[in-house]
Amino acid sequence: MSQNKTAISTKDAPTAIGPYSQAVRVGDMLFTSGQVALDPHTGALVTGGIVEQTTRVLENLKAVLSAAGIDMIHVVKTTVFLKDMKDFAAMNEIYAKYFAPEGVVPPARSTVAVAGLPKDALVEIECIAKESPAE
Repeated sequence: MSQNKTAISTKDAPTAIGPYSQAVRVGDMLFTSGQVALDPHTGALVTGGIVEQTTRVLENLKAVLSAAGIDMIHVVKTTVFLKDMKDFAAMNEIYAKYFAPEGVVPPARSTVAVAGLPKDALVEIECIAKESPAE
């Protein structure tokens, strides 16, 4: 039985610590695992609050997308998991810098509050990207 999926991996994002891939490519689609604010070089959660953690999460996602040969403009859907919805506005401000710069159609998104995240992180984000941006 052949698999039509390819694992994507980079040292510029935290190493998968379980039976999962940083991302999986199927055809022209890329599905990332959720990223929390782990420093890829130390494996430690970055210090600071939601702004610092959201920035690290998005830099981690950017690194995974880059390893697949694509960038943030190719993202068509994200899911944001927040430990506290009070952090929504601050997370959204950083998120917009990565996914909605001037002239870019932002991806579809769901944002949900969760009871907890790995390493007691404040935010986790996963995404789906398409190699050719949606027209």
